[in-house]
Order: sequence, then C-alpha cells, then structure tokens
Amino acid sequence: MRAIVTVMGTDKTGIIASVSQALADFDINILDINQTIMQNIFTMIMLVDISNIKRELASIAKDLKALGEKLEVQIIIQHEDIFNSMHKI
Repeated sequence: MRAIVTVMGTDKTGIIASVSQALADFDINILDINQTIMQNIFTMIMLVDISNIKRELASIAKDLKALGEKLEVQIIIQHEDIFNSMHKI
C-alpha cells in the first residue's frame, strides 16, 4: 500500500530531516520524493510505502500534523487512492 505525504511552509533548516525521521519511526519507507523551494516557500511531495505500519493511518496523520505545527509547516498524509481521487480532473 502506498500513500502521498505533502509538506509545505516557510523554508528552514531541518524540515526534510525531521519528516524523514518521523516516517522512519512509523516504519514508512520513502519511495520517491520531489522537493523545491519557491521564493522561500518549501514544498515537498513524497510517495511512501505504508505496508509495514503498525498503527492506523489516521493516527499517523495526527502525529505528522503535530510535527508540522512544531516545524511551522503543513504535513498531510493521504492514502494514494484518496489522493488520486481528489486530484482527477
């Protein structure tokens, strides 16, 4: 199973490290990553493997949201199917 993680906010040191460590702690593997900074706005989209998670995705999403608040960025994780359904034209 796969999910999409999006991170967005003002750029600062440690965002990638903090998010990557949190994902590793949840047994989530990063499969692909795209990251850019546009006029000091940090944006990152990750495709991740959630096959080995030990908790409900909703619980992980809540913890990632809290991490985002600490880092002053927005972090959202969505199951790949939900993400794809929301972004179809």
